[in-house]
Amino acid sequence: MNHDRLRIDLADLAEEVTPVDLRDRALRTSRRLGIQRAIATSAAAFVMVGAATGTAFALIPRGDAPAPIPADSPSVIVTPSPADPSPTAATSAEPTVLAGTRYYLGMTDGEARVHAVRGATDTVLARVPYSDNDPCTRNSITISPDGRRLAWVVATDRDRGLGTLVTAGIDGSNKRNLAADINCFGPTALVWQGGDLLMVGRQPTRESVQYDVRTGKVVLGPLDPILRRWSADGRYLAAESTDGQPFVDGPSVHRNYNYTPPADDAAKWGGWEARSVSMDGRYVAVGWIGTDVSREDGSFAVVDTTTGKEVDLPGGAGIRSIMFTADNKVLVRRATGISVLDSTFKPLGTVTEPAALGDLTLLAYAA
Repeated sequence: MNHDRLRIDLADLAEEVTPVDLRDRALRTSRRLGIQRAIATSAAAFVMVGAATGTAFALIPRGDAPAPIPADSPSVIVTPSPADPSPTAATSAEPTVLAGTRYYLGMTDGEARVHAVRGATDTVLARVPYSDNDPCTRNSITISPDGRRLAWVVATDRDRGLGTLVTAGIDGSNKRNLAADINCFGPTALVWQGGDLLMVGRQPTRESVQYDVRTGKVVLGPLDPILRRWSADGRYLAAESTDGQPFVDGPSVHRNYNYTPPADDAAKWGGWEARSVSMDGRYVAVGWIGTDVSREDGSFAVVDTTTGKEVDLPGGAGIRSIMFTADNKVLVRRATGISVLDSTFKPLGTVTEPAALGDLTLLAYAA
């Protein structure tokens, strides 16, 4: 069990953990160890993969002050897009069922492009360049849940998957080198809690640490390198204990749960993790973890943590990703568009996406 989770005295909570079946525990522990082995042994192979995302598999020295940035840290240029970009028609009218802003990430031509889509307008807000020798930027760049900030890692040691942590505004302004020797490998290298707190992994120890990006200070850690994901408002956490037991934790709940994914699909992957958490902490969207060390952004199901069962989502198969939003909506993305559901999973409507967004990753939605 993680001894440093937010707002939790785990010495007391350990007495409340429900015993789990030993066979299930062994399977989950094996899955967790397999993920860690893949990260430790696949770094060289990852350099050859033009993969794209990133809950931090942590690597951080003890202490609670950020390491100084070396004088020879690489200079990173973020180029904001022109002030008057050409809009792309998303729908024939403002999709009132989803009237906020969707933030997408696209990787093309040696740069990461951040798109903001609102109504019928698609605007490229920022362009972050990267080279073929930098596997970190494309594997780590992420958008905060409130759509206000970017964060990514620029490689300084490509073979080990280490680099400089960079933060900026959503349009690429106010760029700042925050810390050195940050890990960029793993299915989720950088993990936001709300819009200001960012969890990362640092060398040389395999531990996680959380920064307040406003101050550049460490506010939590070092922690065990376990899978973590917060709800969009930062109040509820979905994670694993060090022995592989999934749990959710927040102001009104601390719950262990067990989930068994479809066996035929599970055999093709290196495990699963929570990718999004509902505003009440009851539901998690789960996604597969690859067998190498590259990022994964998709989701394939919603799990009710009170039962360990999948929720029957309307709209059929072909799910690409699932996102719980801060305004209590559920966005289920398919090739045909986004099904918008309420917090009880009842359909509210559908938003059609233009073809230009089809290959991009939906990373955030702000109402």
